[in-house]
Amino acid sequence: MPLKGQSLTWLIALFLLSVAGAVQAGERTPIKAIYIPVADHYAGIVAYEKYRNEMQYADYQIERMKSWPLLRAYFETGEVDLAFVMGPLAMDMFLEQENFRWVGLMHRDGNALAINDKLNVDVRLHLDRSRRKPDPAVAKALVKAKEETGRPVLVGVPHLKATHTVVLYKYLKEQNLRLGLDSSAATDVMAIQVAPLKSPSFLRKNNGRGIGAAFEQSLPWADVVETQGYGHVAWYSKDVLIWPPYGHVECIIVATDAAIASKRKAVHEVIDYIHRAGQDLEEARSKSGPAMEAISKMIRHHIPEHNEEAIAQSLRTDLNVINYRHLNVDKAGLRQIMDLAVEGGIIKEPINIDDFADDTFASRIKQQ
Repeated sequence: MPLKGQSLTWLIALFLLSVAGAVQAGERTPIKAIYIPVADHYAGIVAYEKYRNEMQYADYQIERMKSWPLLRAYFETGEVDLAFVMGPLAMDMFLEQENFRWVGLMHRDGNALAINDKLNVDVRLHLDRSRRKPDPAVAKALVKAKEETGRPVLVGVPHLKATHTVVLYKYLKEQNLRLGLDSSAATDVMAIQVAPLKSPSFLRKNNGRGIGAAFEQSLPWADVVETQGYGHVAWYSKDVLIWPPYGHVECIIVATDAAIASKRKAVHEVIDYIHRAGQDLEEARSKSGPAMEAISKMIRHHIPEHNEEAIAQSLRTDLNVINYRHLNVDKAGLRQIMDLAVEGGIIKEPINIDDFADDTFASRIKQQ
């Protein structure tokens, strides 16, 4: 049946708009960012879902990595422009090759210790998560578990050169316990690399064997194991690695020198929108209801392993255990991480943070 004049006019208009959009996208500069499925990187996902079509300079693309070693290896090929990376890992990479810079933060605070049922028999965590603090109870349970097996208790971390390892080191040091990073040293607790996606099965497997075990991972993985009934959130990193008033540095945004030199406007635009997405996350969690449901849907589109309840628990405003505010370069905050990482043998030596940081990419989004 032939189309009437008005219908044909609408079809032509829609076609022209789609062509114009395609031309505009083609003129934009590709900016590819790589990430890990953790709450640390939610702002990068929300920026992609909400704002990629609004960007004037950047054709913003994201790709999920299965593990931190894969993310590091891919970034080092030079085939991507941005990576969302843990501070100590980024500093270790910079020690090897100074061909990228730190251009912003992804979030503050945001990781937690989860213990399995075997350890919680002795810890007896409070039902109210806000009352779970890094007190001696977990340390005592770790000592008891070591005495029972004659071996150090295994604690999974996403990477040995992780902020999570720094947090674990600081807690254990304050409890007069030793953290080992390899099997060559006498130690109370042994950190082993467990990819975030595999951390729930790590806890579940040790539960089945009746062996005390734990992991220190980014949110919401500790909440995932608690909401699914085979682990418990023992405490949050913000109560161990205290950095007032905004919260400790964790994952940062790094950009290749090549991208900074040839794609500056596009890189800056992506950083601006990531920070805007951080504000959206903060607003949604404060309102809850439909606003939080919409954010959760965006996240689960890319990370279906994060159940809605775990996302909601991680973003609770009363706990405030991760935040997406004040995301510009924070040199003093990173120095806190670096000093502890060097002291604990997590990275071999300090870097020059002034050389590493490029604060000319400070977000134009008003800080909350």
